[in-house]
Amino acid sequence: MSLHDTMPANGLSPFAGMDAASVLAHRARQFDDRPLILWAPFDGPERVWTYAAFLNDVQELAGGLSARGIGPGDRLLIHLENCPETLLARFACLWLGAVAVVSNAMASAAELRGMIEQTGARAAITQPRLSSTVHSAGSGLLDWIAVTSTDAGESAGAETLPEPGDLFDALMGAPAPQRAPDTAQLALILFTTGTTARAKAVVWTHENLLWASSLGARQQGFRDGDVAQVFLPLFHVVGFSWTFLPLLWVGGAALLQPRFSASRFWSAAQRHRATISPQVPFTLGALAAHPVPERHDFRFWIVNRQIPDEQARFRVPGIVSAWGMTEMVSQPIVGVQGDGDLPAQAMGRPSAAYTIRVVAEDGTPVAPGEIGELLVGGVRGRSIFLEYDANPAANAEAFTPDGFFRTGDRVRQMEGGALLFVDRIKDVLKVGGEGVSSAEIEAVIRRAAGVQDVAVVPRADALRGEVPVAFVVADLDGAAAGDALRDAILAHCSAEMARFKVPREIRFLDALPRVGFGKIAKGKLRAMAAEAQP
Repeated sequence: MSLHDTMPANGLSPFAGMDAASVLAHRARQFDDRPLILWAPFDGPERVWTYAAFLNDVQELAGGLSARGIGPGDRLLIHLENCPETLLARFACLWLGAVAVVSNAMASAAELRGMIEQTGARAAITQPRLSSTVHSAGSGLLDWIAVTSTDAGESAGAETLPEPGDLFDALMGAPAPQRAPDTAQLALILFTTGTTARAKAVVWTHENLLWASSLGARQQGFRDGDVAQVFLPLFHVVGFSWTFLPLLWVGGAALLQPRFSASRFWSAAQRHRATISPQVPFTLGALAAHPVPERHDFRFWIVNRQIPDEQARFRVPGIVSAWGMTEMVSQPIVGVQGDGDLPAQAMGRPSAAYTIRVVAEDGTPVAPGEIGELLVGGVRGRSIFLEYDANPAANAEAFTPDGFFRTGDRVRQMEGGALLFVDRIKDVLKVGGEGVSSAEIEAVIRRAAGVQDVAVVPRADALRGEVPVAFVVADLDGAAAGDALRDAILAHCSAEMARFKVPREIRFLDALPRVGFGKIAKGKLRAMAAEAQP
């Protein structure tokens, strides 16, 4: 059975005769010497790639990959932090018809080996700081490994650099010719943000990339000439498919930084006149400790909910709130101010490009104001991912009998139609047979004096089935309180909630672990809760 046979019967594709490579070639002809990437490393000189220069490097890298045995359908692991090379490598794969396997740069060797085994990646591109991890993970599996000359712009030590022939720059070869476009061809594999179980490999087609480019630009409001400040990881969807791809679609530029730096944010934004920036709760909190310049050029920031207080503090004219996940490619829920009622904390409203349902456990729709699971309907391989790679069981579990994707997120439709995120289904505890929302416990603890942030997860219990464990980040006043703060939180919870909802344990952390679009890594916290307290 061909890939075309797996695509749903849903009419003609709006992208027939196109693919990601042909769009890049067209934009390079259209915009030529206009900047596409404004590379602003923390160590070393800034550099600009125009549309034409980026295409030229992509073609030469594709030629070099072809000479090293990478061809249509082959899979290349790209294990890099934010840097121009990660984008060049992805588009070189797209140019060849190969599949870019994009891994989380923080993955351990064991996790990375699982990704290589699962996807069948033949070779890898990485950076000096990560090369030992890739060599360990890929031993006996990868044909070759190429390494960039810097660590996301930072000078690498001589001991971490490979032989000259294994350098990324040595991959450049004679430009590869453009192939015939194939919208349905596999393009990219990204990984879910799971941490306790093996991350699922999410397969995107070229049509998925074009969908993310065009829809993301249209419904978020990207314009010709926009400059988006990109510091969130490009191995997640927010940095790549929510931001970089829409920029390419409209003729904008990416102000690319290796990672977030609160002290460098405003200077870079002003220097390059950034107009758009994706943000997450952590970055917003860090920026709050720095002065906001009197003038800046931002039109809007992209966040996961409406944040009127922060919007006023940073003097940003607009907030685009959105919800999505790796499987969704773009944003099934989006909130653009002025398009209907968008109260504080709302994620947004259902996108006109998807079908949204909110259902009870038995699959029946819930009434507005009630909590239910968010289901998303779309076209596989176009508006939502094609499949989980080599995982038929996960594919079967992910969809309802009528084809809706089960997100695992619980939401509530607010008055006026906007949607509010409540929690993950897996974050609903069963304590002695009683259902308890972790979000409810978190809301109570967050109101306690001395608490800056909190996350609650279940821990197995022989008597009750599960019990709540709270991970707390103390504010500056409570940072040194220790047992006194713990006792105060427990007393506060006992006064506010039924006894079975009160956490059985409270642990203090300097910061909550996060993944993706600022989401708390509850999988990691569940693993920590299962371990005995040292």
